[in-house]
Amino acid sequence: MSAAAPTLHGLAAGETGRPDSADWTIPQRWSDYTAEEHAVWKILFERQTALLPGRACDEFVQGMRDLPLEADRIPDFRALNDVLKPKTGWEIVAVPGLVPDDVFFAHLANRRFPSGQFIRQANQLDYLQEPDVFHDVFGHVPMLMNPVMADFIQAYGEGGLRAQKLGTLALLARVYWYTVEFGLVQQADGLRLYGAGIASSRTESVFCLDDDSPHRVAFDLPRVMRTHYRIDDFQEIYFVLNHLDDLLELARVDFEPLYRAVSGMSAFQPGDLAPTDRVLNRGTGAYAARQRLATQQKG
Repeated sequence: MSAAAPTLHGLAAGETGRPDSADWTIPQRWSDYTAEEHAVWKILFERQTALLPGRACDEFVQGMRDLPLEADRIPDFRALNDVLKPKTGWEIVAVPGLVPDDVFFAHLANRRFPSGQFIRQANQLDYLQEPDVFHDVFGHVPMLMNPVMADFIQAYGEGGLRAQKLGTLALLARVYWYTVEFGLVQQADGLRLYGAGIASSRTESVFCLDDDSPHRVAFDLPRVMRTHYRIDDFQEIYFVLNHLDDLLELARVDFEPLYRAVSGMSAFQPGDLAPTDRVLNRGTGAYAARQRLATQQKG
């Protein structure tokens, strides 16, 4: 199951508190982290760094090497920014958790990545509803060291502000979900993950590449925009880029005509295959079927 699964990027349901700053940023207060919190980071960091070689794409692995990330301590955002900002112009800003969509998009459009300042508890290692510092920093920041992803996420932030005005945010959110969070890419030496929701999850890092259950389908933008996703369990379908550079083409797309076209089409459920799909691996759907049966039996 994914390590963090917000419904979109916005404020968690029922949450009303907010920091004093208009952009929702807060001090990280790195010195306030406890030994227990650093220990949780260490467990998460060591098991993912042992698991990801041969699974994560080359760009993710290179980003990990270039960043001042250590097993023994939660990263200090200031030290990360000293490396990240000269490389791609991005910086990490601390926020208390999920933030309103307009705030999230404005940060991205200005090359600021909002990261949860807190870390999960020791009994939440494998699943957390709200993204924490491990999901945000370990999962996302290595890819922000890559110029292609850096440009794509900025373009996504700009596009998100436009999509809000057009009332089409749900369609654009699916693009983010199936790329930045749960994307796969084809490398010369095999299929690799690059999405942060996978990279920060021990179980989904294995499931997405090794399990027979999910479909793996060549990325097609209108198809992705029509596809619902799972926020509470493994994905039933993963979309695969031919090359990470394909994200640059997405960043140049005029989405407004696509919104009009896709809005008039029926949506796909996560486990569906379309007649026009270029299917790389047809999944059995066995995992999703077991989960549905278990839910029915509980009901």
